[in-house]
Amino acid sequence: MPVLFIVLIIAAIVIFGFGIFVAALKFLIVIGIILFVLAVIGWIVRNVRSRV
Repeated sequence: MPVLFIVLIIAAIVIFGFGIFVAALKFLIVIGIILFVLAVIGWIVRNVRSRV
């Protein structure tokens, strides 16, 4: 997995964690989920392209 996707996943988990523990910053949950989904989609696309 490229470094960019690893960094995105870590950032998503950290932001998601802050979003859970800080009630005033609920929008961070959404940002964390979006970053995580983008990282997973990018990883899947990279794997599919490398196999073809």
